[in-house]
This record gives sequence, structure tokens and C-alpha cells, in this order.
Amino acid sequence: MSNYNDSGWEPVTRLGRMVQEGEIDTMEDALNSGLPLKEPELVDQLLPGLDDEVLDINMVQRMTDSGRRVKFRCVVAVGNRDGYVGYAEGRDDQVGSAIQKAIGIAKLNIIKVPRGSGSWEDRSDRPHSLTRQTTGKAGSVEVEVIPAPEGLGLAASDTVHAVLDLAGIENAWTKSHGNTRTTVNLAKATFNALENASQSRQPQMRGASGDSDEAEVADQ
Repeated sequence: MSNYNDSGWEPVTRLGRMVQEGEIDTMEDALNSGLPLKEPELVDQLLPGLDDEVLDINMVQRMTDSGRRVKFRCVVAVGNRDGYVGYAEGRDDQVGSAIQKAIGIAKLNIIKVPRGSGSWEDRSDRPHSLTRQTTGKAGSVEVEVIPAPEGLGLAASDTVHAVLDLAGIENAWTKSHGNTRTTVNLAKATFNALENASQSRQPQMRGASGDSDEAEVADQ
């Protein structure tokens, strides 16, 4: 097992100590432990090289007794493009700080997405799409993600495409309803759809033999 005592990170949670001591050495085991993710460094150790993408930056103004206060709200998604994705919003007086806050929170919201080949048109044995259709909501926006055969690509808007791509979903049809011009709700609805898929038990991808197994589902 790996040991991370030389990384300079001093864990303050039980899960963090278990990761540092090598008792838990995969993200899947960390999610299945039932212990909450409270340290972004833990995710950095188990999923090194996570990609992040800023989906939206918006200036938010609020009147206080001392006058008008301006903050920036940043919407960020992170993922390893291989089944793990996280999403969050961050606010701060400075854009850079808001982005870093959002990235840190997104790491704590990381989920494992059940990938496979859930389209009846496709008999690929490679995990390139979802195993089943899923839907997510945020505000007035609803996003539906439907498994697609290999070679289709992502039939999705830029925001939905970005979240699915970070999760390692290469082929999918998508439908969206509501005020889809609101990037924050569109991104959150997409993440919620993937989260709903991760919390549902479903058949694993169908291989050439036609057999199916239960997919592994990470407990949140």
C-alpha cells in the first residue's frame, strides 16, 4: 500500500489519516467507507492530476449598511475523465480566490459515475457511456442524459458537454428543459443527473456474451 507521510499534508479527519497511513488507497474505497470527505488533499492523493474547468463566472452585488459589496461567484467542475467528477460554486472578493474555493469544494463533492454501455444499439465492452438513463434538476432546469452507442460523441450543449467529459462520458444523448441559459443551474442539473445515476443500482454494461452484472455503486 502507498503511504503519503512525505507529502507535507497533515490530515485532521479519520478518513484522511486512513488514507495517509495506506489503509485506504483508492477513491472508491474512500467513498465506500461511509466517512465524509472533508479534506481536498485526500482527493489529491487518491486522484492525482484531476482536471478542472471553470464553467461560469458571475459578479454578485449586495447592499450592506456600509454600502455596496461586490463578490464573484464561480462555477467549477473537476474530474479525472475516468469515472470521477465533482461540482461546486465558490464566492470571494477576488476571481482567483473564488475559483480556488470552488475547486476545493468540488473535490469534496466528488462522486463515482457508473459507466458502461447502456444503449441497446451498442455492444461495446468498453465503459464509454452511462449504464442507464438518468435525470437531474436544479432550479427550473432539468437535464436528461441517455446512453448512446460508441461513436456518437456527446450530443449536448457546451456546459453539459464539459461536465460529462470530465466524468469520462464519451457518448450520450442529452435533453434539457427550463431556463437553460442559466449556466449554474444547467451545470448543477447535469451533475445531479450523474449523482442520481451513481446512487441507483443498475445492470452493468452488456458484453459480447450478453451477460450482465450489477454495477458497483459508491455510497455517498
